[in-house]
Amino acid sequence: MATRINKKKAKAEIAAVEAHLRAGAPALPTGHGARDPLAVTLAARDLGVDLSSLRRRIGSPLVKGTHARDHRLSVDWSLAAVGRTAAEVVAMAERGELGTDPVMPGFAIRQVATQRGADGETEREWIKQGRAPGPAAPLPAGHVVKGVSRLVDGEGRTLAEWVKTREGLTPADMVAAIREAFADIGPGAAPVPQPPALRDDLLTLIPAGDWHIGMFAWGAETGGPNWDLKLAERVIGRAVEDVIARAPASAHAVILGGGDLLHSDTQENRTARSGNALQVDGRYQKVLMTAARLMVRTVDAALCRHGHVTVRVLPGNHDEHASVAIAYFLLAWYRAEPRVTVDVDPSLFWWHRFGAVMLGATHGHSVKIGEMPAIMAHRRAVDWGLTRHRYVHGFHLHHHAKFATEGAGVICEIHQSPVPQDAWHAGAGFLSGRSLQAITYHRRFGEVSRARVALLDGEAESEAA
Repeated sequence: MATRINKKKAKAEIAAVEAHLRAGAPALPTGHGARDPLAVTLAARDLGVDLSSLRRRIGSPLVKGTHARDHRLSVDWSLAAVGRTAAEVVAMAERGELGTDPVMPGFAIRQVATQRGADGETEREWIKQGRAPGPAAPLPAGHVVKGVSRLVDGEGRTLAEWVKTREGLTPADMVAAIREAFADIGPGAAPVPQPPALRDDLLTLIPAGDWHIGMFAWGAETGGPNWDLKLAERVIGRAVEDVIARAPASAHAVILGGGDLLHSDTQENRTARSGNALQVDGRYQKVLMTAARLMVRTVDAALCRHGHVTVRVLPGNHDEHASVAIAYFLLAWYRAEPRVTVDVDPSLFWWHRFGAVMLGATHGHSVKIGEMPAIMAHRRAVDWGLTRHRYVHGFHLHHHAKFATEGAGVICEIHQSPVPQDAWHAGAGFLSGRSLQAITYHRRFGEVSRARVALLDGEAESEAA
């Protein structure tokens, strides 16, 4: 006959089990291949008592032990939930790990009702059980998930799930798909022969700002020309080739992306800072690739006219992230072209010294153009002292303007955009022309030449579309 344990020892045994529950030891085997020892096993080891005897006295979440009968003492099995997530606690309760009467094998607790006496002790308890969900079913061999449908309760818990599958691609299929996707993309730009008779004392700057690729404009609404993705690629591409061809054949050229190359920086088609809605033509990836093609077209035209070409893409308020993508795309595309340098400096400012000429630029959304001379003098003090002709280029406002005078040391210029107005700018009454320019500087005398292509009102382009 088993020896009855006094209440003091019963409390000690229960406290030992509860300590291991708090430490994360499971109350019941999980049934998922876990090898962690149960709390009662660890307690028996600590107390130096027989495991089977301790189990009989302690019981389990599913069966009350003799301590409950003899001393009205039971383990608080809910301690097994300490440190668990809400979802884990719910699952443990459904499996009966946190206490209740026995749960039938293959079933889970659905509902518990308890009747208590005046002293708070449980007098009667009703437990509603239902079939427990089975283990996760593996996907058939060679299949991938096509879609998932779930039936959930009011708390968002999954009650039933339907998984649709289809046969997946084999490694050979994946290789074929990748090869087809990249069939029309070469290994990068091939080197272009350098044009003859280049003047080493000249540098040509090609401002490429505020192109707003992807912008959509409906002429009936804006009072101007229609504008979309196809028009932008054709009209801007033709104009930039024209203006580069008119510039002198200089040994040095800079293609300066002045910011806002793309109209929208994300698929949401809103400005990042103000959240203003944008009228966009085309999916984001399509717009991004159109901008990339236009920049390649610009660089290629410069390579046919000039010697070494430096590319810098400044971020604007419309393309803070896309500008980075375009810059690194060009860096990879022209990796085999020794006459192209892609500057991926993440700064909002661009500085360049060419002999006695100092050039600077920023988009204009973070710093006003009139503040740039002081910034140039402080940040480029050495270059300032070595130069006599200093120029700063800005964008953002879409209209042409010049600030300061030669006497002040820096000529500041804002460039026009080549695109027409969208609905917002037209509705706000903004007015500006459209043009692209190529500005040539002599290393000793400063600006010596300027080619300009006016895009007028774009009616001819709209009609041609």
